[in-house]
Amino acid sequence: MQNDLLEPKSNKSKFLQLLVVSSLIFGMFFGSGNLIFPVHLGQMAGNNWFAAAVGFAVSGSLFPLLAILAVVVTKSDGLYDLARPVGRHYAALFLVLVHLTIGPFFGTPRTAATAFEMAAKPFLPAQFNQLSMFVFTAVFFGLAYALSVHQNRLVKYVGKYLNTIFLVLLAVIFVVAFTNPMGGLNHMPTTAYQTTATISGMLEGYNTVDAVALLALSVTFVRSVKGLGYRDKQLSSLTAKAGTMAITLEVFVYLGLVLLGAFSLNKMRLSANGGDALSTIVGDYFGNFGAALLGVLVTLGVFTTALGLVASFAQDFHKLFPKVSYLTWLRLTCFVSFVVANAGLDTIISYSLPVLMLLYPLSLALILVSLTVHNKPYAGVVYKMTIAFTVLPAVLDMFNAAPAVFQVGFVKTALNVYHQYLPFASLGLGWVTPTLLGFVLGLVLGKMGVFVTNNETVPQESKY
Repeated sequence: MQNDLLEPKSNKSKFLQLLVVSSLIFGMFFGSGNLIFPVHLGQMAGNNWFAAAVGFAVSGSLFPLLAILAVVVTKSDGLYDLARPVGRHYAALFLVLVHLTIGPFFGTPRTAATAFEMAAKPFLPAQFNQLSMFVFTAVFFGLAYALSVHQNRLVKYVGKYLNTIFLVLLAVIFVVAFTNPMGGLNHMPTTAYQTTATISGMLEGYNTVDAVALLALSVTFVRSVKGLGYRDKQLSSLTAKAGTMAITLEVFVYLGLVLLGAFSLNKMRLSANGGDALSTIVGDYFGNFGAALLGVLVTLGVFTTALGLVASFAQDFHKLFPKVSYLTWLRLTCFVSFVVANAGLDTIISYSLPVLMLLYPLSLALILVSLTVHNKPYAGVVYKMTIAFTVLPAVLDMFNAAPAVFQVGFVKTALNVYHQYLPFASLGLGWVTPTLLGFVLGLVLGKMGVFVTNNETVPQESKY
């Protein structure tokens, strides 16, 4: 399958392909959360903005980069292949949970709901909100379906056009803001950012969910690179370089957005959220035109993410259930996303957070073992032990983020013990110690030859 965008012939065309694939990866995972969370972080961190930005970059950029590298080094063709060394049933369950969460049940509907809140709702009469939402989301997912039907054209649609326009508009905002800053950076941080700014920033970066999203999106950008005619080592090299370029650009964008938030405290109070903060900042610089500019910017950001999510959902589910075609899965995810989006943004976010707290530790554990032992003869036991030790703290983090009605009886007691005795649990990082313990124990058992079979590494049919 060849893509008609560029042919891999000259060094110039290869460099252009690298730029376009980098733009594709950036566009698919950089959505509304990536745009608004750093601005609010800058406001909360005050004069500790840089330490907070470093923490945010670790969870919001470094972890996603490691996710890309995990896909590259294991030569996986999707999320199922990546998780398969843990076991076929676990891989299938993990794929379903991740895709349903960042796909039609939560993540994909949130893209349309956010676009409506930022781009359409401010300009429409309040009495028509529900009808407007219905029409807007129908058009949104109708376009997403139309542009995702031909999988090999996503490189052109997202990488060459949509994300380029998004970056140009964002650059305009940065140039105007930084040539005329709102003031200095000497502002008192909020309580959480006075002594543990880096850790607080890292926890805020969790909200981007990029490490989980990039594992799911891997099937789309790997197939997009294949569509350019690359295979084997060239495919791995281009994907790794493009991913690194995309993440590097993201770090600079994050730094700019954090600074925007920190500067804004000279003219405004701490906002309730990043969306309000960014709206006020852009409005201050661009007046009435700012609302329209921000609406277009946010819509482009979330729409490119939606394209990646619906395509990856259909591709991975078609691989898991090959009797159902890619187009059928694509229609299903677009339709369900449309229905869920009409539940409203606040409802979607409130139900998604607990599931994300479950999936994030499991995803990072999977990235850890994929980057370190995927090609070892004892890889299977390390995969299994690491995930086994991660599951319980991940489940407890899920209940901790759930509504209070779920935190009763035995669950409440377990959470109290968890937060009291496990290191970092009160910070939302209680999974770190058990995960590392399971990883080390898996290595010891593996090197001792316990429970090792030769077929526990990444399966050959999953290679590029």
